[in-house]
Amino acid sequence: MQGRAHSGGPSACEANSRLSPPSCICEVVIIRAGGQTSRPHLAFLPLPIRRGSPVKSYKRAALVLCSATPLALPAFAQEASPGARLDTVTVTGTRQAYQGDFKRLETPQAEQSIDAQTLRASGAVDLTQALDLSASIARQNNFGGLWNAFALRGFVGDENLPSNYLVNGFNAGRGFGGPRDLSGIESVEILKGPRAALFGRGEPGGTVNLVTKRPTFKTAGEFRVSAGSFKTYRADADWTAPLSYAVAVRLVGFAEDAGSFRDTVETRKHGISPSLAWRISPQSRLVYELELSHQEIPFDRGVLAVNGQLGRVPQSRFLGEPGDGPLKADVQGHQLEFQHDFSKDWSALLGFTTRKTSLEGFSTEAELAANRQRLLVDGQTLTRQRRFRDYDASYQVIRGEINGRFQWAGLQHRLIFGVDADRFENDQVFLRARAPTLASNPTPAQQQAINIFNPIYGSYPLPTPTPLTNRVETQKSVGVFVQDQINLSERLQLRLGARFDDYEQTLEDRATNRVSKQKETRTSPQLGVVFQAAEALSLYATYGQNFRPLSGADAQGNGFKPNQSTSVEAGAKFSLGGIDGTLAVFQVEQKNILVVDDPSAFTLAAIGKAKSQGFEVDLQGELAEGLSLWASYAYVDAKTSNTFNDANFGV
Repeated sequence: MQGRAHSGGPSACEANSRLSPPSCICEVVIIRAGGQTSRPHLAFLPLPIRRGSPVKSYKRAALVLCSATPLALPAFAQEASPGARLDTVTVTGTRQAYQGDFKRLETPQAEQSIDAQTLRASGAVDLTQALDLSASIARQNNFGGLWNAFALRGFVGDENLPSNYLVNGFNAGRGFGGPRDLSGIESVEILKGPRAALFGRGEPGGTVNLVTKRPTFKTAGEFRVSAGSFKTYRADADWTAPLSYAVAVRLVGFAEDAGSFRDTVETRKHGISPSLAWRISPQSRLVYELELSHQEIPFDRGVLAVNGQLGRVPQSRFLGEPGDGPLKADVQGHQLEFQHDFSKDWSALLGFTTRKTSLEGFSTEAELAANRQRLLVDGQTLTRQRRFRDYDASYQVIRGEINGRFQWAGLQHRLIFGVDADRFENDQVFLRARAPTLASNPTPAQQQAINIFNPIYGSYPLPTPTPLTNRVETQKSVGVFVQDQINLSERLQLRLGARFDDYEQTLEDRATNRVSKQKETRTSPQLGVVFQAAEALSLYATYGQNFRPLSGADAQGNGFKPNQSTSVEAGAKFSLGGIDGTLAVFQVEQKNILVVDDPSAFTLAAIGKAKSQGFEVDLQGELAEGLSLWASYAYVDAKTSNTFNDANFGV
């Protein structure tokens, strides 16, 4: 078993939950800038096919060619007026949190940045589709299509929660707000390798950071509508303008109504992201952002592998119960960031974010216990459970940071120093109705039985689930971090970093009135070196340690030991003829992975060990005027170091 040393994709059932045949979209775009409006333009763009493979070792590749000239059908295209071209817009930016002031060739780690042009050329509208562009990332168990889950360099995070990601440097991925839409996102950064020395608790393979669209001090706007396969309709709007010399606003919104290649499955979602930027003075800036979204998504685990073989059941088959309706996911988020420049060399960042998410609804899912599953007896009748989930999560983070450069002992230093604190509350109420074991001869109604080859929905009254889990978990932490990158010579730079975390977890089981607590203190070091071999070529190596708290409780109701990992990486970066490239080799080892401790009760223990190693090649840039390239290749060998059951089984 692979456990959590994940590689090419999720389980056979989950792998098909959002795997669609080739699709196309018809898109109408209206752009307004400088008082000019373009005529509508129709473009047909292919959407990529999503694939996954649950194998230990995998190779992945992604290739995108972006042309500045839209693809169009002559019968529908109209020439835009000369004045309709969107002018270059100067963005009033803020320094990225934790990032410092470094050029790409000066950082001792591999990174990818997917800009807005590449996102649009790929047809990506949500985070999962965007991350498909990186060969280092593979899709994982997406909880029936209800959240983002991915493995970076072979390792996935805590599967009790969505994969964590950052928004403008703030932790924001944990929670239950549904898959992240790309409306309001300017670019997606994939920060590979050990990052705990700055970012703190995170995934062992690296970190994903989303950079949002922020107000500009020049009026510009865009309205976009599209229609696609399976009765998919979507509208996006983006408008920004100055209200005065010192204040600018931006409003981004989207709405989508989509069918699916899966029978009876329809999704609806909408959201809005207003933001405000205030130039308090030439040295001080304040940005506020609001995020609101609502999604309605039926719980869809996918199709079955009958006798270990996919394809016996058509991909379009829905094995849930349409009468359950969709699960509803909501997000309300606020982010406030203040930046002040003391001088050209020193600046400070102070930020706060709060995010509330919720997920509620019914689902009917396959029974995974062998002694209760009728399909293993007759090969056609699937026993199902009915479940109800009421999940709420809230997250608050405050962060302060100072960074700058100075000379000391005849050497140039670039320093980042800061403090952050966060609080995460995870409130879960879970109800379940399941049939007794086959030995007790349950009725088809008790089993919520369905014929996988000829399903008839609504054959039996939907049962009322009974309580199974009623728990609230609170995680609190405070971290202090420091990083110093020293120019030892004109060609050689040394990076030293460390982070100290004080972490506390409280678990309250409201069903038993049991409360358990645990505390941890961890120091996460980082060491890196960069050698500038030539003006456009650098060689680097880095070492780092990482830890990540785990949600949930063991069989005794106690919290788990944190997941720990150690990473080493070496590589080369170059810039040649407008193309930026990175070649990297890496190895990541981790322990305290959640594994099944008692399969009959499906209790977990943090005892698993795993190792991932491989190499990557990433290229991006401009081949010629109006033609851009994005290419990504990765070979990843991820495997367990000890024998245990796969915690995926039974989720």
